[in-house]
Amino acid sequence: MTDPRGISAEARVEWSDTDAAGHYHHSTVIRWVEAAEAALLRSIGRADLFGVIPRVSYSVEYRGRVWFGDAVTTTLTVQRVGTSSLTYGFVVDGPNRQVAEGSMTVVHTGTSSTGSAPWPADVKSALQDL
Repeated sequence: MTDPRGISAEARVEWSDTDAAGHYHHSTVIRWVEAAEAALLRSIGRADLFGVIPRVSYSVEYRGRVWFGDAVTTTLTVQRVGTSSLTYGFVVDGPNRQVAEGSMTVVHTGTSSTGSAPWPADVKSALQDL
């Protein structure tokens, strides 16, 4: 589902997503965020950006637990589009409450660049329009 500034992706907590305590493992959130990011990039016709937008910052606050079998919704929004960087905000909601919230920054590198590269004009425009 798309909202005016981003996208929401549904998932279910799988057995492999849980830790020894039985609730979701902290590393599961990044996979849910990246799945939402992939859906967002597909929605603007730019799934090809994977591989040229490495993560440079990731921050999350864990607010609650979800368990095996629970449905979650990850909502990813574009917070800021820079010359070569992009900062997403995200919220993960479980069946009864918010379970995680944070941000992730990626940088466009281009395919042959060793450093950052400006966003192509069409990509920057599409991301700013979200």
